[in-house]
Amino acid sequence: MSFPIYATSPLSWALVLLVLLALGWHALPGAVRWAGIAIEVLLIALMTPLGAAGVAHLVVARVPPVQSCAAPTPTTIVVLGGGFSYPPRAADDYGSLSTEALQRVFAGVALWQKIPDARLVIAGGGGGRIREAMPMANLAMRMDVPAEAVEIEDQSRNTWQNARNVAALSPPVSKRIWLVSSPMHLPRALDAFRAWGFKPCAWPSGAEKDGFDLWLGALVPQGGAIRRSAIAFHELAGSVEYKFLARRQARRAPAHTP
Repeated sequence: MSFPIYATSPLSWALVLLVLLALGWHALPGAVRWAGIAIEVLLIALMTPLGAAGVAHLVVARVPPVQSCAAPTPTTIVVLGGGFSYPPRAADDYGSLSTEALQRVFAGVALWQKIPDARLVIAGGGGGRIREAMPMANLAMRMDVPAEAVEIEDQSRNTWQNARNVAALSPPVSKRIWLVSSPMHLPRALDAFRAWGFKPCAWPSGAEKDGFDLWLGALVPQGGAIRRSAIAFHELAGSVEYKFLARRQARRAPAHTP
């Protein structure tokens, strides 16, 4: 994505709208005022656990079930990077990996244990001198995945580049892959890999919280809910962007010659 996560935060938009309404209140027609108030209420609702659960469901519902992966079982596993919690001090500084990155490694290794002859590709170029794929791959090897089974793609800076760079690996990666990522991120990741010619099967690294706790706090704006809504809108906007990029790429592709 070419814009930061705060750009999709309902809090950011609520503050912007509040300022615009305050500055132009007396000059605005009554219908515009009421529309602005309604949008402001909706944005506040999206900051609550109830509202965040609703928009998150729109994203996660697009993840196909694992059981829908057609036979034969893919023999390549692609695990996507999940970022750092702090800049790593060394390539084996596993504590620097974010919770999402750790979950993705654990899920990828657990899947590899079911398919021990599989090729395990760790894709992620975020970070500085030490790219995120490096400690993720080292952690996988510490979990008894043989070094010869692990491959690193550490030049990509976003999910679209993950797919593009994995498609360019040598020897070529099979088009049928298991794609491992967080449930909220998987729909956009699947779109990107399909655009680059893959036929990915989804393997979520954990489960997105389904719903919310039925208590009064579910109707009160909370920091966690604001972040959850922001991530969900970020992923929805990213899927729209990737579909546009996929159509543009398809138009640029050379015509197929039988």
